[in-house]
Amino acid sequence: MDNKQKNNRIVRMNISVVVIVTLLTILVGCQNSNHAADPNAIVRSTRIELPNQDSNIIKTSWPSIGCWFWFQEEFEGEGYKRFIDLHEKYSPFELLSTSLRYPGDLTDPKVHDQIKAASLYARSKGIGLVMDLDIRLARDSFKEKYPDELQQIILLREFPLNKANTAALGVKAQGFDDHYTYGRNPYEPVTTKVLRVYSYSKEGGLIKSGTVKDITAAATSNATKDSVNITVDFDEADRGKTACALVAVTLYTPDVFAPHILSYQREILQQYADASLAGACKDEWGFPGRFTPQTNDLWYSSFMAKAYEQQRSGRDLLRDMLLMTYGETAAKADRIAAVNHYMEMYWKRNGEIETDYYHAIKEIFGKDAMSGTHPTWFPFPDNREIFKNGLSWWVSKRDVAQTDEATPFSVRTALAKKMWSPLWFNMYYDKDVNVYHKDIWRAALAGGRLNYHPLWPHPIDKLTTSLLEDSVMMAESRVKLLNYISAASPDCPVAVVFGHPAALNWNDDASFADVGLNIANALWKEGYYTDLIPSSEIVNGSLRINAGGKIQYGPQQYEAVIYYHPEYGQETVAAFFNKAAAAGKTSLYRVGEWTVNYDGQPFDGIAAMGNAVKKTDTLSAVTSVIAALQAKNILPQTKGDVHTVAGFPSSVMPKASGQLRLIDGTLIVVSGEHNLMGDSINQSVQADGHAIYFDAIGVAAVRLNKKGEVEALAGGGLKSFKSESLSFDLPERTDVVLYKENEKWRGIVQGYEGPLPQELTEITKNWVKLKWPEQYKPQ
Repeated sequence: MDNKQKNNRIVRMNISVVVIVTLLTILVGCQNSNHAADPNAIVRSTRIELPNQDSNIIKTSWPSIGCWFWFQEEFEGEGYKRFIDLHEKYSPFELLSTSLRYPGDLTDPKVHDQIKAASLYARSKGIGLVMDLDIRLARDSFKEKYPDELQQIILLREFPLNKANTAALGVKAQGFDDHYTYGRNPYEPVTTKVLRVYSYSKEGGLIKSGTVKDITAAATSNATKDSVNITVDFDEADRGKTACALVAVTLYTPDVFAPHILSYQREILQQYADASLAGACKDEWGFPGRFTPQTNDLWYSSFMAKAYEQQRSGRDLLRDMLLMTYGETAAKADRIAAVNHYMEMYWKRNGEIETDYYHAIKEIFGKDAMSGTHPTWFPFPDNREIFKNGLSWWVSKRDVAQTDEATPFSVRTALAKKMWSPLWFNMYYDKDVNVYHKDIWRAALAGGRLNYHPLWPHPIDKLTTSLLEDSVMMAESRVKLLNYISAASPDCPVAVVFGHPAALNWNDDASFADVGLNIANALWKEGYYTDLIPSSEIVNGSLRINAGGKIQYGPQQYEAVIYYHPEYGQETVAAFFNKAAAAGKTSLYRVGEWTVNYDGQPFDGIAAMGNAVKKTDTLSAVTSVIAALQAKNILPQTKGDVHTVAGFPSSVMPKASGQLRLIDGTLIVVSGEHNLMGDSINQSVQADGHAIYFDAIGVAAVRLNKKGEVEALAGGGLKSFKSESLSFDLPERTDVVLYKENEKWRGIVQGYEGPLPQELTEITKNWVKLKWPEQYKPQ
């Protein structure tokens, strides 16, 4: 958004993004109007009514979210009550993303009944359960019902056809596991079988074209569920050649391309339609995760092969796997195309499953139910995540943007734009509670909040109270003041659009697993917030050119866009940049050449985009973009530094103190560098050219209307506020939120006992009091 104009104050948000606010009505039942007559009434939490979607102010009361993991205790009698009782008293959580870490199939009536009892009890305490009802927690029943729809992986193993007339090979399969297998069977091999054996000559490390022969009929095998021994009898013509066995390992988990996977995940949700849940989760979806993925181990199933054949006009997936893995002379274009199409199937199918789950939640639990947790597994766009889900994050539908652990901030803000989400939530953990102290504030300075995971690694019997013994919950309550006036996501004037095909094509060492994060990090470090977006978002129409000629993503308009690694891009992407260049409203740059298209055919992508898309490199792109923004008088936000979480790869995140601009003009000041509850904020700031003074602690925020008048403000430990249209000094520091609704002031105070001071009641008589969570003291 152009800071000079600020002419578009309307944030048109998808109704699903404000679902949580409506959900709090169901959970807590604390309508503001119920408390207007009694300003001294204290409530645990509240919500702010939403005007219609076309209003120029969209007020939200986003909940605090915690994680709850069920172990043996939760399944013993009313063992679930302890966690709920403790968090009702000692935390501000209104939603709990809840998942099983104990044996039991979701289709088991006993599991259903325990979850339902816990959900009803939680509702009675003003807390909603967003339950993990993923199909991976019902693998027993899925396998029993659909035994032929389990996931397979193809192990491609070369072996020589030597001087003898018989060659042998032994192949051992492995299993996989993740948190969905905690306390239950891993994704272990069910069967192992040879599907195909080829022979061929090699030339320059590649298969020599024209020499490939199917010799499956000459192979015999002896298999167990997790291994196979192969013997090949070959003739004189094949002596000295190389053979490759394609071994299919069937795993104990549903096939991503299974015909019944969508219907069965709906069946599971339907079984819990009576459980009074606040929503449902799908966490870290995709193929089984691999920390050291190999490109000669490729996910497969007969259903995936059929989809590939339909997409590629009859091409055989198994034969193309040989091509993708080892390459062939005179078939470079075919290899490029095969990998591109195969990996596109990866992310599209995973996104389809996630999005169908989202819609099923709405259909079964109601439009106000929440679709919870995150699509990110290994929280970084590298080869581990690529072979998990193909970087399907941007097409995995959620109510609000959700990530986990050390996901780069440029991804978090981009997902907020895609989901039309004022806030993003990051499921966060570390083994040391002191690390939380700063990262609460770091997140707030980029428009984010934590979805609080207990300390990890940590003793299981201490998980429930691991965060309650600290003052982290008090700090969350203070940061949460911003939730009541945060109606828009952070203003990120720059987008790095990475070539999705290039990042996924593992045969291109120059671009594989490189999404331009180095550029995004460099811009974040200088305070120029940047969204990271795949080029596939252009192809599907999500990244668009608006009526004013600017490139736009969700509510965000961009002043500068960098197209990173365009090689292998779809030709429609070139047309998009050509059109944007002609409009001349967004400064355009590219890093990398574009000589072949998506199908590996020669293509002059640079000419197709046009000369207005300026050639640059990684270092020059950063300086060029900053210069372009400075020429438009766009100021930086909070500068960043390199940071990580729980040992994951590092990226640049904001410092714990600074300022944040939201797209709708809201100005937020955060100060949490030294103290968990926030540092002093005693300063004058400029909001849309108007002077604002705060004397507060931790957080302070203001939004002005087009006339320069205050329409919303928030302050932690607020003592004084001064502006051209509203000023007051309080007798004692108080957590305060003020906002206008239908041109009338409404207010919230937190932790205030006794009659409100005259300075506040003169502004409005309509106040809600929120209580602080109590401090837990171990017995």
